[in-house]
Amino acid sequence: MQMRKLGRQGVQVSALGLGCLGMSEPYGQADEAESIATIHRFLELGGNLLDTADIYGPYENEKLVGRAIKDRRDRVVLGTKFGIHRETGQFDGRPEYVAQACDASLERLGVDTIDIYYQHRVDPKTPIEDTVGAMAELVRAGKVRFLGLSEAGPDALRRASKVHPIAVLEREYSLWSREPEDDGVLATCRELGIGLVAYAPLGRGFLTGQFKSPADLPADDYRRLSPRFQGENFLKNLQLVGEIEKMARDKGCTPSQLALAWVSARGEDVVPIFGTTRRTYLEENLRALEVEVTRDDLARLDRIAPPGAAAGSRYPPSFSVLPPVARRRAG
Repeated sequence: MQMRKLGRQGVQVSALGLGCLGMSEPYGQADEAESIATIHRFLELGGNLLDTADIYGPYENEKLVGRAIKDRRDRVVLGTKFGIHRETGQFDGRPEYVAQACDASLERLGVDTIDIYYQHRVDPKTPIEDTVGAMAELVRAGKVRFLGLSEAGPDALRRASKVHPIAVLEREYSLWSREPEDDGVLATCRELGIGLVAYAPLGRGFLTGQFKSPADLPADDYRRLSPRFQGENFLKNLQLVGEIEKMARDKGCTPSQLALAWVSARGEDVVPIFGTTRRTYLEENLRALEVEVTRDDLARLDRIAPPGAAAGSRYPPSFSVLPPVARRRAG
């Protein structure tokens, strides 16, 4: 497995990471045994970056990841996140909550130290200097190795970095979500020496080409609530994916591999984390590292999927990560 250095703080990770959200929710029922076997296979193949969060499940995903890595902790760069109350969807960056959330995650994961600890979303009610100050205390206590932020903008990154070095920013980045190129985030990360972990690099599965109709989604799949998976937006986005499929055929790879290779080609300081619950798809996606993306390929993909090409917003207006638990269970 190729390795990359995320930013200037010394975080060494595999060139592709594994996002574990789907092993607990929200894309339909997953098989826990196969999910754990998928994590094990990822590590066997040289991957090391695992990504989870306390609200995934909620809470159950951290426990699953903890069970999976119990006897192989030394082979994992473990990232988890805090800062959202799933019951209400409210953000929380209060210093006292930071400490509580970290201790709870350590217990669920069954580890002594979290490698990358992210604030999941910036809390507008709490100065980010206060939140990061509390996160820095966790580093000094040996509970956390590196600090990260998720979905933070340039101003928040600059303010946070004045309190303590930020090693990693996690941000949605893919062929149909190219906002980091336009909103100053990618440039700011590079100025400050912050690595970028790109989540949802496969467009929550849309860029794989496996969905031809909204009916292809499981009945309990939260993507049914996503504007990009609905109505006219779905049809427009399907045309975009059709062009990606044509190009993938020309290159002798799958659409997933091409989409991942594109993100990987954005820079050595960018690491995509894809989600899967099956070893078959894991191994297929890891072969994206064998796909060469030339300048001509990049130009063609710019024509196929320029910034803003995707129809529909990333999230419904009612929530910005996952629906509150009560809303999801109510259907």
